[in-house]
Amino acid sequence: MIELLGIILALGLLIYLAYKGLSVIIISPLLALVAAMFSPGLHPMEVFTGTYMNGTVGFILSFFPLFLLGAIFGKVIEATGCSRAIGNFITTKLGKEKAILAVVLSCAVLTYGGVSLFVVVFAIYPIAAHLFREAQIPKRLLPAAIALGAFSFTMTALPGSPQIQNAIPMPYFKTDLFAAPILGIVAAIIMFGLGMLWLEKRARKAKAAGEGYGETDVDEQKTVNNTRIPSFSRAIISIILIPVIFLILSRVIFPMLDTPQNVIGMWSLIIALVIAILTTTALYARTFKCWADMIKTMDEGAAESLLPIFNTASVVGFGKVIAALPVFAIISNSLIDFSPNAIIATALSTTVLAGLTGSASGGMAIVLGIFGDQFYNWAIRDGINPEVLHRVASIASGGLDTLPHNGAIITLLAITRLTHKKSYFDIMVANIFIPIIALFVVLILAHIGIV
Repeated sequence: MIELLGIILALGLLIYLAYKGLSVIIISPLLALVAAMFSPGLHPMEVFTGTYMNGTVGFILSFFPLFLLGAIFGKVIEATGCSRAIGNFITTKLGKEKAILAVVLSCAVLTYGGVSLFVVVFAIYPIAAHLFREAQIPKRLLPAAIALGAFSFTMTALPGSPQIQNAIPMPYFKTDLFAAPILGIVAAIIMFGLGMLWLEKRARKAKAAGEGYGETDVDEQKTVNNTRIPSFSRAIISIILIPVIFLILSRVIFPMLDTPQNVIGMWSLIIALVIAILTTTALYARTFKCWADMIKTMDEGAAESLLPIFNTASVVGFGKVIAALPVFAIISNSLIDFSPNAIIATALSTTVLAGLTGSASGGMAIVLGIFGDQFYNWAIRDGINPEVLHRVASIASGGLDTLPHNGAIITLLAITRLTHKKSYFDIMVANIFIPIIALFVVLILAHIGIV
């Protein structure tokens, strides 16, 4: 039908133009209008000023505090040298022959500590490039190593992760960041294990073929300033504060205060981030030249939160327009009707929508915004622990989201000065194929009642 053709055309152009490097903030509303024009009876301007803007603003309204505080925290630990201290410690202990493992673990520690995915890329890239160059591992594998550590198991699977992909399901399923810990840990092990096996295999193959690091950028040659870098034991305090404080607030303090279940997770994470920021600035007050320097660092972090949230929100707006089209009801009902089981329906719809939007958080927000209550009621009806739905939705969001038009992938390739042609295949294996394998395993375990 003509409406379905409009969706396919709009999505195809979104992927292609994002692949070519155009901003999703610009192309998302334009292509949303393209899709709408294929549906009779819809006025393009009404779609733009109504459906698209409501979807975009709605996402910002719900999740801006997390993006803002996460970016400020990331900027603070970067400015105080904490992120570099953690990266240096891991890489020193493992040695250059374990360069891939060192990069993956460094990214994982920072991401699990609550640092924005985008900040992690900026913070780790100089260290990672140095390690790969010393070990003569092809630079084309570097984006996949960073993506494996930052965009996969710590983003969606590990219980307690403060990343937005693990936070979005909380109000819908009345859960917290530690939902379904066994399923999450199993998925994380699969993603990390298979991802490392793949990248190490690729590195060995390249070495056997005589392939070295490749071209070195001028910026990579800059000397890393090691002054004011704290010890690892002191630096890690800032990282572990977030999950510890979150756990205390969400499992002890707020339940004692009879706080509504649907806001406990979000409030706990916001407060944990604020405390972590204040504690870090207090511990490293001498790192800053003056109060104005500290405020400037926070201002920079706040500014850096805007592009990621607007990128994601603009894609959510695109998805909201697609979801408002009459033909979407047929597509979504087909996904839901594929299985009356809440777990399967959650996994399938989240995976597909994350792929359509090119965003784990955007796709999941759309799915749960439309079907979250329905999935929750199905789970209660069938005696399924809502924590399972939380973990399944989170893991499912991290599969097809990493298609070429994904904003984080575009940013990663831009920072590393590489192209889709050179590096995307390994990213695809590590961040699409392997997470989908992990999701299948989780679905099997959830079916037999493991949480």
